[in-house]
Amino acid sequence: MRVTVSRRAHFNAAHRLYRKDWSFEKNENVFGLCNNPNYHGHNYELIANVTGEIDQETGYVIDVKILKDIIKAEVEDVFDHKNLNLDVPEFKDLNPTAENIVVVIYNKLKANLDSKFDLEVVLYETPRNFVTYSGK
Repeated sequence: MRVTVSRRAHFNAAHRLYRKDWSFEKNENVFGLCNNPNYHGHNYELIANVTGEIDQETGYVIDVKILKDIIKAEVEDVFDHKNLNLDVPEFKDLNPTAENIVVVIYNKLKANLDSKFDLEVVLYETPRNFVTYSGK
């Protein structure tokens, strides 16, 4: 019996979508308002879905407190109220699009989970715009 356990989290962060190797005009054309040199922010919602076998002894797939603590340490403490471009090392040379952010978060969480678990991360940039990544 494989069951998925989910944990929702929230963080606020600013970013700017642009490529350093492009002209301002090309960045403006591709990224529009998201290329604002003064940055802009989002209230991100994150859902981490961990799938695995139910442990016969505990009845858990994973203790939700463990998942909560991993998300807090690896995502909330690192990203919340930060400028992703300036404050988060993973985005020094990586454009912080929602697609890239979800992959970075996935990698940070996956590195802290037992390999027996499957992981899927859903990241809402706005209530209507979201991305999903499961390592494939």
